Amino acid sequence: MAARSYLVTGASTGIGRACVEVLVAQGAHVWATVRSERDEAKLNEAFGDKVSVLRFDITDYAAVAEAGARVRAAGPLNGVVNNAGVAMPAPLEHLPIESFRHNLEVNVTGQLAVTQAVLPALRKAREQGQTANIVMIGSIAGRIAGPVLGAYHTSKFALTGLSDSLRAELAPQGIQVVLIEPGPIVTEIWQRSTDIGNELLERIPDEGKVRYAKQIAAVRANTEDAPKRGLPVAKAASLIVKALTAKRPRPRYLLGFPAHAASLVAKLPFRLRYRLTAGK
Repeated sequence: MAARSYLVTGASTGIGRACVEVLVAQGAHVWATVRSERDEAKLNEAFGDKVSVLRFDITDYAAVAEAGARVRAAGPLNGVVNNAGVAMPAPLEHLPIESFRHNLEVNVTGQLAVTQAVLPALRKAREQGQTANIVMIGSIAGRIAGPVLGAYHTSKFALTGLSDSLRAELAPQGIQVVLIEPGPIVTEIWQRSTDIGNELLERIPDEGKVRYAKQIAAVRANTEDAPKRGLPVAKAASLIVKALTAKRPRPRYLLGFPAHAASLVAKLPFRLRYRLTAGK
């Protein structure tokens, strides 16, 4: 029997790379998406022919469609981990619209584009009696919103809606959609978010920097602290792959104690919740 086959987006580092490692260790073949030639070379060196690298930007929909055609031509696909993501931290009043749009295109529209491109291959797996699961990497930030990370929160709330609708549409076909809602995970995203935030902050008028100084400082402090209390990426990947390969996965999985705690806050009365999240 041919090895099971899976697609993982954003596979150069963090959760995506860790998921590739877990799947390869289980004997699966992995289609791994990256953006740079350097990252492609690293994956080829590490995994050889156990991984087929697809190099494209998730917002380049023509390139996504071309990669999808390559995957479909190879045969059945047993699952997708829609992991690629970005955060553009800045007060919404001063966040450039192009940055807001980019956050949504990467975290939401790109996820749908990839899913559309490979759905026929997932359906082929189901026709052969195999599992075919789609795992969306959301966030607990898709349940609770706070200041300065408005674009990221918006994208993760939207991804929740996208996941729920896809789940309803694909359930009759036997294709299962799972939403993963992690709290902090120890990955490079925290430093990348800080770097992007610093660049965006330089573009904010001086009066804006003063007006939002307290909230910006709080988010920075939380970003610096998050890796210290985050879930190890290997453990997160193990749990994600478990959902990806399960015959009957749960619709949603919370990852890590902070995510479970925040899910309780999300159930509080609105006034209390907003007070706790600075949305007074």
